[in-house]
Amino acid sequence: MVDLLDVVSVVANGDYTLHLQFENGEERIFDMLPYLEKKPFTPLKGPLFTKAFVDYGTVCWPGNIDIAPETL
Repeated sequence: MVDLLDVVSVVANGDYTLHLQFENGEERIFDMLPYLEKKPFTPLKGPLFTKAFVDYGTVCWPGNIDIAPETL
């Protein structure tokens, strides 16, 4: 069984990538562009994307949009 790691910080870049830091100190770049054609992520095309924040270990955006840490 794999332990799930919480995201502790996120920076949303203009190229629709997320710079993520996890609770174990690991950092990753995640490309969100393929997801932006699918619900519920379509509203993130544009300025809303850069408003990403972390809430309870999950990357979220205004409007109750989030992506689970295990996806990242």
